[in-house]
Amino acid sequence: MTNDPYFVPGDRQELGSYVFTEESIIAFARQFDPQRFHVDAEAAKDSVFGSLCASGWQTAATWMKLNIAAGAREAQKAKAEGRVLPEFGPSPGIRNLRWFKPVYAGDEIFYSRTVRGTRPLNSRPGWSVLELTSEARNESGELVMSFDSAALVRLPEAEQADI
Repeated sequence: MTNDPYFVPGDRQELGSYVFTEESIIAFARQFDPQRFHVDAEAAKDSVFGSLCASGWQTAATWMKLNIAAGAREAQKAKAEGRVLPEFGPSPGIRNLRWFKPVYAGDEIFYSRTVRGTRPLNSRPGWSVLELTSEARNESGELVMSFDSAALVRLPEAEQADI
């Protein structure tokens, strides 16, 4: 992997946090993951989790929401400062998605992403693949979810960028 001035290996960005409420857990689960321990607080008591808990897919979708919001904040800041940011393209996928601990109603989950590096994409001149590791931790600092991902990025031309 090559280094570039925008994505330095090891750089960690805090994306924000989200408090999972009983209402949000049930609403998400009814639509996307209607298992009893996600949609029914009483039935969840008799499950392996012992209480209503969020779908792992909800924890992952919340990461995406906060990731997009963090990008929008950075774009606003860069525009105000006259900086040019890389253009993000689609993601070729994620690997190693793991859910380590349940997320219960009332839990506040803190999300982050860490740059692993970039490499030029030979099939698309001017584009690179950005490799990231993302995490979600509860208020006690315990890891509840992690995954590795990639995103296509086009770095600004050197003469346009304010590095």
